Amino acid sequence: MTALAGLLALLLHLALLVAVAPFLTGLVRWAKARMVGRLGPPPQQPWRDLIRLLRKQPVVAEGTSWLFRVAPAVSLSASLAAIALVPSFALGMATADVSDLLVIAGLLALSRAVTALAAMDTGTAFGGIGASREMAFATFAEPGLFLFVFTLALLANTTNLDAIVGQIATGAFGLRVSMALSLVGLAAVAVAECGRIPVDNPATHLELTMVHEAMVLEYSGRHLAMIELGAALRLLLWMSLLACVFAPFAIAHAAGPTLLWIPAALVWVIKIALLGLALSAFETTRAKLRVFRVPEFLGVALLLGLLAAILLFVSQGFA
Repeated sequence: MTALAGLLALLLHLALLVAVAPFLTGLVRWAKARMVGRLGPPPQQPWRDLIRLLRKQPVVAEGTSWLFRVAPAVSLSASLAAIALVPSFALGMATADVSDLLVIAGLLALSRAVTALAAMDTGTAFGGIGASREMAFATFAEPGLFLFVFTLALLANTTNLDAIVGQIATGAFGLRVSMALSLVGLAAVAVAECGRIPVDNPATHLELTMVHEAMVLEYSGRHLAMIELGAALRLLLWMSLLACVFAPFAIAHAAGPTLLWIPAALVWVIKIALLGLALSAFETTRAKLRVFRVPEFLGVALLLGLLAAILLFVSQGFA
């Protein structure tokens, strides 16, 4: 029964996240528009765009290889696999044993790398610019992510996300300065990984400012739909990661009563909505950084992660 409940929780988890991801992107766009005094598109508009793109035949650029055609499916599959490992409303899902932070980081890196390779496969200037900038930013963002993983591993003696969230939810660690530093640092890394302001602006198509959008300019139809859905899933993944690690309250367990899943799912939706509104407010009050200033922004995240790891290591050493 435990295995069956874990499998059922996983299926509901995936269905919920796939359904919510485009709405989250729409909520951020709508909230940003309202904050600057515009009406803005409704939150369900990304779902309408995805349905419209799925009905269209993709146009493939001349001279591209098989990599260009399979990259959207590979990127989306990697994003789906990664988001299946991040708990939302319940712990103990069927993927709990393999829910490792290093595995999640590897899947995100795979999604990013295959998109960058496909962008260079087109041979266009935009694709090359976007791919080079994307990989350069990842060079600065990933050390901050791994320092966050190192901090949690020191704290919980494991890199398994399900086990880490379970320990934090019980209040075993209490309030720690290292966790506060990790929260700010991981939020900065999430902004960079999702291509949000101030690192990138997903609403622009200006040559000098594009990063992610420059890599996918040659895609259309169902290929573009897969890319857009993958981007929405990655944004939801990072917000779910922040919610489950730093606010793991009201989270159920797959082996517990099934009726508890409903309030846990509602609380999770509220957490994600609040994070989406916080992202909207942050992006509204910030301007996009110049490309050469992005390493400074990510350097702060790296420094915070390093301070968190050092403080935790020293405190445990003297305990």
